[in-house]
Amino acid sequence: MTACMPCRRAYPTVRRYHYDSHDQLREHLNGFLMAYNHAKRLKTLKGLTPHEYLCKCWTEQPEQFKLKPTHHTLGLNI
Repeated sequence: MTACMPCRRAYPTVRRYHYDSHDQLREHLNGFLMAYNHAKRLKTLKGLTPHEYLCKCWTEQPEQFKLKPTHHTLGLNI
């Protein structure tokens, strides 16, 4: 005889946001899509994210870049 698991209430995993205007919605959606596309690994780049690919190209051929691509990242300098 198997023991029954206690019933648990399923909580939604989706966050809800309230926007006062369409501009706020567009701004939040744009930020989400930029972060998603920046972190997405692509087959055409051999499994690298666009940022990782740029850093790899910079280390192999730094003369093709005017600025160091790692200076344009957001967040902590690790």
